[in-house]
Amino acid sequence: MPTREEVFAKIKNALVEALGVEEDEVVPEATLVGDLGAESIDFLDIVFRLEKAFDIKIPRGELFPEDVLTNPQYVQDGKVTPAGLAELRRRMPFANLEKFEQNPVVQDFGNLLTVADMCRFVESKVEITD
Repeated sequence: MPTREEVFAKIKNALVEALGVEEDEVVPEATLVGDLGAESIDFLDIVFRLEKAFDIKIPRGELFPEDVLTNPQYVQDGKVTPAGLAELRRRMPFANLEKFEQNPVVQDFGNLLTVADMCRFVESKVEITD
């Protein structure tokens, strides 16, 4: 059972290795895409590294629910609909969607996820000790 600090350290290491960024760039408020330069292909590597580091299984679409962003039921005119936002909230309880909800442009979704969101996600999958 890792502590929150150990979760952050392992996530930081996974992001440094997957994205080739410096350790000091991986801070809780850093966004994966905007600040750390992650691209869609990198998310597969990140998921793989997290599964290995924490001995967990992350089903496709659980951490990054891209299927919501390509579903016409949830997206209209390049924006996520209220139904889509509800689905994202349901599937991503670890992410802070407040800023995205103000202007839910699909293209901006990649700038949503932060290192802190990743920590909350992993903490929900493993038992944490304080």
